Amino acid sequence: MANADRPLVSYNFLAKKEVRTFIDMMVNKYKFKRSYVTSVLKHARLDRDTLARYSGKFRPNTTVGSWERFKRNVVNEKTFSKARKFKKEHYKTLKKAQKHYKVDMNYIVGFLGVESQFGTYTGDYNILDVLATLAFHPNRMKKLFKSEIKHLFLFSREKGYDITKLEGSFAGAMGCVQQLPSIARKFNYDFDGDGASVWDLEDCIGSIAKFMHKNRWRKGAITAVATKYKGKRFNHLKTSRKRMISLSTIRKAGVKPLGTFPYAKAYLLKTRNKTHDDVWLGGTNFRVLTRYNNSTNYGVAIHLIAKAIQ
Repeated sequence: MANADRPLVSYNFLAKKEVRTFIDMMVNKYKFKRSYVTSVLKHARLDRDTLARYSGKFRPNTTVGSWERFKRNVVNEKTFSKARKFKKEHYKTLKKAQKHYKVDMNYIVGFLGVESQFGTYTGDYNILDVLATLAFHPNRMKKLFKSEIKHLFLFSREKGYDITKLEGSFAGAMGCVQQLPSIARKFNYDFDGDGASVWDLEDCIGSIAKFMHKNRWRKGAITAVATKYKGKRFNHLKTSRKRMISLSTIRKAGVKPLGTFPYAKAYLLKTRNKTHDDVWLGGTNFRVLTRYNNSTNYGVAIHLIAKAIQ
């Protein structure tokens, strides 16, 4: 969606007491010039589109997307073909990241496919507008976004970027692996020797590998296995990407893995299609995927891209 198609409106953020308190904090704690922070926030506009996604009660699929949407846009042969090409073109860097961080390169490719179609789409929302809107207007994740706008100022200063020109997602994420400012500051670094950038594919490969390693990815371990069960919809057990269930309990519910799953416990996962549910068993590596984006659909999409290019 082009910026012109979104309802961006002028807004006096400086009239809000919490904004003035934020400015005081950035000046006193982080030594920014008051005139600079004030000028930046005076420049910010209200983005009603992004605010609607986070206002009120959580509405499924407004932020991460339904499984049908993932299949339509990401988990398909077109993406798998691009993934194979990307792996071939960037094999040297992927191999370096895999060796250095002891992770699996196919899952790095999966991350890049889901996050930005391998760097070809990194978002066209103005990050300042997005984060100012979400940091200073009521929404269910306001605390997070107030922290992120702080990190946006710090990130822009550290990198020498014009804070008013940065573009990314409706949630304020930037670059080819869509990092929020706090994550970009923590995990992005120079992997190819020409300066760190969240928009540089080689740096993004290194950044994702570093993230996987920090979250205890186990190289070569099984991430997820498809299953079969009777019926079209699965409601026999509660599915969860956060809590493991014993494999014996899962089997008693009629769920049978369609491949080797050598662990005593699993995350029981479900992706919902129009006509039926797919049920998966997830290992500890699956939880690593969802620590980047807390969604079963997201994790399964990365897994399927990775499996497609083995």
